[in-house]
Amino acid sequence: MKKEIYIKMKYLKEYVDNLRDMSSCTLQQLKQDKKLRGAVERYLQLSIEIALEVGEMIIAHEGLRKPKKHQEVIEILGEGGILPKAFAKKFAPAGGFRNILVHMYEGIEVVEVYKNLKEISDFDTFAKHIALYLENKEE
Repeated sequence: MKKEIYIKMKYLKEYVDNLRDMSSCTLQQLKQDKKLRGAVERYLQLSIEIALEVGEMIIAHEGLRKPKKHQEVIEILGEGGILPKAFAKKFAPAGGFRNILVHMYEGIEVVEVYKNLKEISDFDTFAKHIALYLENKEE
């Protein structure tokens, strides 16, 4: 499990670094530049997908309750002490935003994309806590 999570976290870092490069854009630029917006949306989707996949792997490994919705993956990691509860509560809506990115192509609000772009440090916090979890786990 550790090896697979480390590989996924490597990709997460790459995607978040790409988002970080784009994070200095303004809301107006994001509205006007469809290629920029598409890239931001895609990297956000991929980053959230990885966080959810890693979360599901840990949930299964730890025998925690099974999530019914994507948002619950992060909440369960908070309940299980893998993530701080306050952070899990703050980050959990990313699971719902993932669904919007994947299923509501015309209904994606640029303001929500921009807001999530400005919160990319949440992925850094997530990665830090996953690394701490993995340090304490046997293979």
